[in-house]
Amino acid sequence: MVEDLLVGAWQSIVFGAVGIALMAAGFGLIDLLTPGRLRELIWVRRNGNAALLLLANQLGIAAIVFTAILTSYTDFAKGLASTVVFGVVGLGVMALGFLVLDWLTPGRLGEVICTDEPHPAARVSAATHFGAALIVCACIA
Repeated sequence: MVEDLLVGAWQSIVFGAVGIALMAAGFGLIDLLTPGRLRELIWVRRNGNAALLLLANQLGIAAIVFTAILTSYTDFAKGLASTVVFGVVGLGVMALGFLVLDWLTPGRLGEVICTDEPHPAARVSAATHFGAALIVCACIA
């Protein structure tokens, strides 16, 4: 009983660290896709457009990690590998969704996201990010 608790606690720590690392990678992805520094846009300029896009990205990554863990193999190593692989795939699919949306719409989407005025494109972009993550979640299950 105690051994099972310790194993479960250890696995939670490892999966948690992997999830946080993937969310940090998601932050880096949004920082690359948008001009300017994301930290300044959100925490200094209080840019709602950038915050909404990052919010959708972080929730999307969390949903992918959650789904990968929930449907994980009984073998810890395989489950961990699956979580990493699907997390990275999710980041790629979200980036592709952003780039396709940028291609389909007028102007540069990254620049629109960085404007201080609320812009509907930020909501569309956020929905694209989260929708892409849900697609990856469905592929896991």
